[in-house]
Amino acid sequence: MVSADVEQAHPEIWAALARVQDPEIKRPITELGMVESIALSEAGVAAITVLLTVSGCPLKDTITRDVTGAVSKVPGVTSVDLTLGVMSQEQRAELQQSLRGGKPAKEIPFAQPGSLTRVIAVASGKGGVGKSSVTVNLAQSMAAQGLKVGVLDADIYGHSVPAMLGVADTRPTQVEEMIMPVPTASGVSVISIGQLKPRRDQVVAWRGPMLDRALVQMLADVYWGDLDVLLLDLPPGTGDMAMSLGQHLPSAEVLVVTTPQEAASEVAERAGTMASMMHQRVIGVIENMSYLACPHCGPEHKIEVFGSGGGDQVAATLSRRFGYDVPVLGRIPLEPSLREGGDAGKPVVEADPTAPAAQELVKIASGLVGRGRGLAGMHLGLTPTSKF
Repeated sequence: MVSADVEQAHPEIWAALARVQDPEIKRPITELGMVESIALSEAGVAAITVLLTVSGCPLKDTITRDVTGAVSKVPGVTSVDLTLGVMSQEQRAELQQSLRGGKPAKEIPFAQPGSLTRVIAVASGKGGVGKSSVTVNLAQSMAAQGLKVGVLDADIYGHSVPAMLGVADTRPTQVEEMIMPVPTASGVSVISIGQLKPRRDQVVAWRGPMLDRALVQMLADVYWGDLDVLLLDLPPGTGDMAMSLGQHLPSAEVLVVTTPQEAASEVAERAGTMASMMHQRVIGVIENMSYLACPHCGPEHKIEVFGSGGGDQVAATLSRRFGYDVPVLGRIPLEPSLREGGDAGKPVVEADPTAPAAQELVKIASGLVGRGRGLAGMHLGLTPTSKF
């Protein structure tokens, strides 16, 4: 993409630039063909031209800071004169082809047999149980443990994940027909239909085919890179998006979120059953808003605001129905800090890590990271060709 002469003429500066990653694509700018030219004057001024993927790149200040910082450490360099240009249409097309590895545009990488990314869909039977809060806090916890994590906000009508991660007003960068997920301060990458709308207050009023197309676009047209975990925040219920996910990502695992009350647990069982119908494995149940620690007596006195036993009921029913163990992974208490963190765009596991809710969420995330991927309940994609 860029002549090898640039690298050979200034190998030390090139090596320094190779340590600078594009903040959206998460790969060295030297690999992406972003370094157009390097010149070093006798006075030690390093004149460097870096090509941005698009004009007005939202993270150009980050690139400027990182490039300047890296090159300033090279022996003999007294100052850095950085010029930011923009890739041509041909260069962007070449970058897109390189990132896709020559694969067709509409191929979903996570559905391929060789994919090592663990896909976990977070589902609920009804709205209002805190499914999105659970999703963003699990993502944040996993990223803090060193994993590369992406979050796909598949709740088309109720997209709230970007706001909870503090990037509600950030628009993704587009390279030709490829979309870059929006990076967050914690390292989690996120994409949501809310970030693709012209206006934040615009209403999405789509039916089945459009919902399916949106899911495919966010899976196939977004360059997620090499993720360890992709979390999907599903809309509540057993509608079109749950069916589309089963069709496009049959190997995805499913977490079911419920509250303790019977009305919520009953519909949560349906969400788990829907996942099994789509040949997906339900890996556990999370009981949110499990209890409220008494503000007068202390945490020993648990006030069961929404009743009790809902999570256990869902887990027992699904275990019996599927023929494999579906455990309760955790019980998250009802706390103001959990809500406040979501409103402020800073999940509670980061904003108040000592809070009981944060500690429980970190425990759940650690359990998910540490467990293997069992085959029970999963669709293996095998079809018998003859009788024995």
